[in-house]
Amino acid sequence: MQPETILYLSRQDVESVGLPMLSIIDALEQMFAEKGEGRVEMPPKPGIHTRKDAFIHAMPAYIPSLESAGVKWISGYPGNQAKGLPYITGLLILNDPETGIPTAIMDATWITAQRTGAATAVAARHLARPDSTTAGIIACGVQGRSNLQALACVFSLTRVRVFDLHTDAAERFAREMSAELELDIEIVADPRQAVVDTDLVVTSGPILKKPTPVIEADWLAPGAFACPVDFDSYWTGAALRQADKLATDDVGQLGYYREAGYFGDTPAPYADLGQIVAGLEPGREHEDERTIAINLGLALEDMATAMPVVARAVELGLGMRLPM
Repeated sequence: MQPETILYLSRQDVESVGLPMLSIIDALEQMFAEKGEGRVEMPPKPGIHTRKDAFIHAMPAYIPSLESAGVKWISGYPGNQAKGLPYITGLLILNDPETGIPTAIMDATWITAQRTGAATAVAARHLARPDSTTAGIIACGVQGRSNLQALACVFSLTRVRVFDLHTDAAERFAREMSAELELDIEIVADPRQAVVDTDLVVTSGPILKKPTPVIEADWLAPGAFACPVDFDSYWTGAALRQADKLATDDVGQLGYYREAGYFGDTPAPYADLGQIVAGLEPGREHEDERTIAINLGLALEDMATAMPVVARAVELGLGMRLPM
């Protein structure tokens, strides 16, 4: 790319690339193996907080094997939903690792959603039972959709139960996702019905510093896998402590958030996802293990996803060139 210009990709451009979910899952699997071997750079994400339970985070990362370096500037505002605005918005900047010159700026909304679901699928590949067929989704927003899409790429799902505080959101989710994935999706009346007797559970509500969690011990069945992508907002400490294996995508970032006041009743993880993917720590070892992966969302995931998005966008002639 010429250094005097920078490629700008709008949200429509990014979505038009049509990068398949399975490709993102495979890219993240490769990235987590690199992370486990210590061949990446990613500091904990600093942030500012302008409203209660809102955040704006800077997320830098470098993956040498992919020649991917950059930063994502991302916000999450729970109050936006009542205003008809998206909960998550942001921009991602890629830099040339050799010169540091910015090469691309793109909307980060779609990338954030897809890579979050893909990270759940990577965790499930290593921590869930391979013969898992049922899924439960709590919170039927953007993350609920991407997580179900990703799980459907890795497992032969036969039944999905979903819960949302807003019935209309659950109905829209069930109607659209059942058509897209050709799955039977049942709307349930309370969170417990989405968890009990379910192989794969994802909670994807807003991230809250002082949550009022509802998922209790014994709801998650022996042999089941869960991925809270909303920190511990839905999970009581008793439910999390019942896990035979509790992992996270990054131990350092979980500690960073704990110091900031999150995860007050969450036990320490036994490993991070990079260590598990690289084979340095075990994944699932027994059929009846309860396993939980608390995925915080990593800048490494964004950089691993952004590179093929840009490459494909250039092939398709998408976006516009802006002067530096």
